[in-house]
Amino acid sequence: MSGDAKLDLVLLWHMHQPDFRDHATGEYAQPWVYLHAIKDYSDMAAHLENHPGVRAVVNFTPVLLDQLEDYTEQFAAGRFHDPLLRLLAHPDLTRLDAPERRLVLGCCFKANHHKMIEPYPAFRRLWDFYALTQQPGTAAEGYLSAQYLGDLLTWYHLAWVGETVRRRDQTVPRLLAKAQNFSHADRMQLVDLIGRETSAVVPRYRKLAAQGRIELTTSPAFHPIGPLLISFEAARETELDAPLPQSSHYPGGRTRASAHIAAARESHAHRFGQPPRGMWPAEGAVSQVFVDLLAEGGCEWIASGEGVLLNSLGKNNEPIPERHNYLYRPYRLSGGPWPVTCFFRDDRLSDLIGFEYCKWHGKDAAAHFLGELKGILEQSDASARRVVSVILDGENAWEYFPYNGFYFLDELYAGLEKHPQIATATFAQLLDEKREPAALPVLVAGSWVYGNLSTWIGSPEKNRAWDLLCAAKQSFDLVAASGRLNAQELAETTRQLADCEASDWFWWFGDYNPSEPVLAFDRLYRQKLAHFYRLLKLPVPAQLDVPVSQGGGQAELGGTMRRAS
Repeated sequence: MSGDAKLDLVLLWHMHQPDFRDHATGEYAQPWVYLHAIKDYSDMAAHLENHPGVRAVVNFTPVLLDQLEDYTEQFAAGRFHDPLLRLLAHPDLTRLDAPERRLVLGCCFKANHHKMIEPYPAFRRLWDFYALTQQPGTAAEGYLSAQYLGDLLTWYHLAWVGETVRRRDQTVPRLLAKAQNFSHADRMQLVDLIGRETSAVVPRYRKLAAQGRIELTTSPAFHPIGPLLISFEAARETELDAPLPQSSHYPGGRTRASAHIAAARESHAHRFGQPPRGMWPAEGAVSQVFVDLLAEGGCEWIASGEGVLLNSLGKNNEPIPERHNYLYRPYRLSGGPWPVTCFFRDDRLSDLIGFEYCKWHGKDAAAHFLGELKGILEQSDASARRVVSVILDGENAWEYFPYNGFYFLDELYAGLEKHPQIATATFAQLLDEKREPAALPVLVAGSWVYGNLSTWIGSPEKNRAWDLLCAAKQSFDLVAASGRLNAQELAETTRQLADCEASDWFWWFGDYNPSEPVLAFDRLYRQKLAHFYRLLKLPVPAQLDVPVSQGGGQAELGGTMRRAS
């Protein structure tokens, strides 16, 4: 390594939640948007605010921003469409009916037990009491008092409050110290805190972007797998015998993919004052045709997974160089009508943060990560400045870290700030520096998960979900062409269609995922399709009464994330 060698590190934190609203009822089916807001979105903003020398890319999907804005409006009005929030604010828990009691008991233990329940003796006692009611031969849930339910609601939300929030707001320490017998006034103080933190998320990141501290980016509007919207055959670019849906293709998929791109750019410009310069395609899923659409839509850069790059280089019929000589550079796709620069994540470093460092002491994990970057530097020379892209979920990993990853992120950012040879950067910044990209003659379709598209297509359950969606889209095309919907009705129906096209439904279908989230996502997907048919003024097909998938596996980290390989 030359003493003059430098390395650029791009950290991209991807923030996304699917649309958990049942638009037929206006109710939220899951509370994950506001729970991640008070924990992960707030904490990441605080770490970036506290370390002004660190640059990062933060990717917010439009569908997540829609929901954050909706929650902000709910708090401003004091009327909640989220059942769990409504119960937290309920003035008299003695008046709850049986479904409401079941909702509290069913929701309020959904957290990492080791990191978010067991550290708190009072919360753990609530779990122990509940566990007694679930033993064979017992039917004792009805004996749990209103005070028990109030304490459970309070503790669940306390456990989800981010570490930086609890360090600067006195509400949390006070309630933690009280530990039990929480009053309605106590719960309302927590509701107020949740409202403040949730409403502050977007303004905090907007301010960081205005200061030049971060690059804000986006993904296609409802987070669809663009290559599969365009062609199911994209799955066979890496898996030649991949089973495909009975439908030959998704009707009008290219137009739909373009619509998601255009909507995302419009959403971003509306919220942040200018369109994004780049996009993180949902799940890093790309194909040559889809990247052409992204470039046509105005994207200057995109990013994907290391496996995609490796598969693409393997198509060149030339020897693949050593990893450090091909991964850490930008690429320019050859042959496309519009120039777009491609970056590819370091899968190993990204997965260390996503899956391994949660088992380490935060200081040790940060030191190890910096040591890995030093190793890349040692393979470099001053004439070839490396670009290391670390891209991962910005929300789900931290639940498995002690203190929501506080010590790891704080130590990592502090170490990066003072490192003489490592500079944090954004993709837009690298474009402005006019780094010469390497040519990439061929782009093989794939994603950041295994380098292929098997997470969203190919199993019987996933393929059936696609066939249900294809049938719905065919009905949409016929109804839209008939003129029976007015402009407002057509716009509402088109939005519902976009919601049904999200990647998240297909992600969860499969027997390798745990039953509970699979059943929840399965139910919501079918509800969304049923509402779509009602908006089309058509009968709801009976097949939507039949579950798509049951789950039953034990996927790592509850299935919320996947390793790259």
